Amino acid sequence: MSPLAPTPDKGEDARPPQAAAVNTAIDLAAEKLTTGLGEKEPPTIDDTTAEIRTSSCGSDATTTVLSISAVQLARLQQLKERYGATWSSPSDPRDPYNWRTPRKVCIGILISVGQLVAIMSASMIAASLDDIMADLGIGEAAAQLVLSTYFLGLGLGPFLVAGVAEMHGRKHVWLAAQLFFVFWNALCPVGNSTALMIVGRFLAGAGASAGVTLTGPIMADMFRAKDRGMSIAIAQVLPYLGPSLGPVVGGIATQYVRWQWTFWIVCIFSGVLTLVVLVVVPESYTPVLLRRLKEAEENAQAGGPASTAPRLGLLWRRPRLALPSGYLALLGTNLMRPVRMLVHRPIIQIVCTIIAFDFGVYSIMLSTLATLWIHRYGQTNLAASLHYISITIGCIAATQSGGYLMDWTYRKLVGRERRRVAEAARSSGEPAPTSEQLAAVGGQPEFRLPNFVPGMILMAAGLFWYGWAAEGVVHWAVVDAGVLVFNAGSFLLSQSLMAYQLDEFGDHAASAGAATRLPMYTLAFVFPIFAPKLYDALGYGWGNSLLGFLWIALAFPIPLLLWVWGPRLRAIGRKDGEHGVASL
Repeated sequence: MSPLAPTPDKGEDARPPQAAAVNTAIDLAAEKLTTGLGEKEPPTIDDTTAEIRTSSCGSDATTTVLSISAVQLARLQQLKERYGATWSSPSDPRDPYNWRTPRKVCIGILISVGQLVAIMSASMIAASLDDIMADLGIGEAAAQLVLSTYFLGLGLGPFLVAGVAEMHGRKHVWLAAQLFFVFWNALCPVGNSTALMIVGRFLAGAGASAGVTLTGPIMADMFRAKDRGMSIAIAQVLPYLGPSLGPVVGGIATQYVRWQWTFWIVCIFSGVLTLVVLVVVPESYTPVLLRRLKEAEENAQAGGPASTAPRLGLLWRRPRLALPSGYLALLGTNLMRPVRMLVHRPIIQIVCTIIAFDFGVYSIMLSTLATLWIHRYGQTNLAASLHYISITIGCIAATQSGGYLMDWTYRKLVGRERRRVAEAARSSGEPAPTSEQLAAVGGQPEFRLPNFVPGMILMAAGLFWYGWAAEGVVHWAVVDAGVLVFNAGSFLLSQSLMAYQLDEFGDHAASAGAATRLPMYTLAFVFPIFAPKLYDALGYGWGNSLLGFLWIALAFPIPLLLWVWGPRLRAIGRKDGEHGVASL
């Protein structure tokens, strides 16, 4: 039997004619599973496939046979139990997993440009700090505060962004946050006010946090677990131009125009991007799409419109403006979810500790690299900003090669796990599992950890290399090579942990990311403030060596810890629904 995909109608929102029958058939076919799908234990799959027969009435009556594997059936049933509606078949074109690959790539690139804007804005004024200090009449510590306050906004903003995005979907939250970012970033340099600069940088960072927070979850909405590395590689190819592109643009604007234009250039760029996303990018969050589908089905049964598109006019067509019953309670639950995860989930605490220290050290390098070249090597602002290209080369090399390496190792480990299951069945004298039963043996988040190991080693090596090369004022290429190695390791490691979180938290990956980013950006806010004193007291050599030794003590035991005890740690504090629906 070959699977037969339903033929879509003209509009993307139109339901295939057999959809209602398929939903009913799913309920009946699900009884073939020996364990209820809504329970905590996974179902035991005995049947290799479940046939769902649907028929259409009329003169051209036909019968369609959809061959759906038990694993696919389990996902459809889980979606229906959780959200009240499900897709008409595993190949339903409205399911983001089934969107065409060019469409997914286009969406991923556009959303990743929003992350590029966030990263550019973080580092863009690094080459302009001396001019900002002169115009604002502030010292070096206050200038570092202006730079790093942005990271504090990036850390706190995701709590609101993630909570609202898991209620109303990704797209509209992303758009609103981008507009908020543009407004406050444009105000930062107005009037040369130190207070406005600090407050504006904080609020601009809060708005830009949507680009950082939602990029990974949006890619997870569209790509299955087996393609997680490729999806992250697509999403990260542009954002990590930011560490070099930001200071270069900032250096050019400072040297040839004025430093204020470093802010306004970003605003123009972000404004154009927001308009493009508004027109081109659809909603991708499956829970929201299925809730719209359920509402459309209920409206159709009641004789109303059956479109699944959001109806923006409903609000002012109502006789009174009132929030739905229970809305505020649900909003509070969603806003508090990242806090609860951070407090009650040990796996989040472990992941965020590693990522926070990693990003804190990265922010030190980001904020002091230009100063090194200007003060120790006597270079101009523009020349100093060009050295940030080494950061981008390391980031892109790591994320692109690491993404495909991650998918390769993931497939290998899944295959090894399936062979282990088959061997265990043979050893115990049980019947050999069918190919369908073996296909149900999926991967674990721990299968992402092989990428963690080379990342943590490269990061430590890069810290020592960069520190002692800068201390000896050796040739610029040697220093840049150390910077490249450090950043390659840093982003290879963070890519591994991002995929780990996406696999574990599924639909609530945005909340998990928000919980992780609070300590991450808090250290990114604090570390650059004391960085000048660290290097004044210890020099670049011993200053970076101190950071390197701390990193070795903190990070090197983690791969073994998660590989051996990861499943137990992930289970602690987990609530029903926090583990996503399988994307086999």
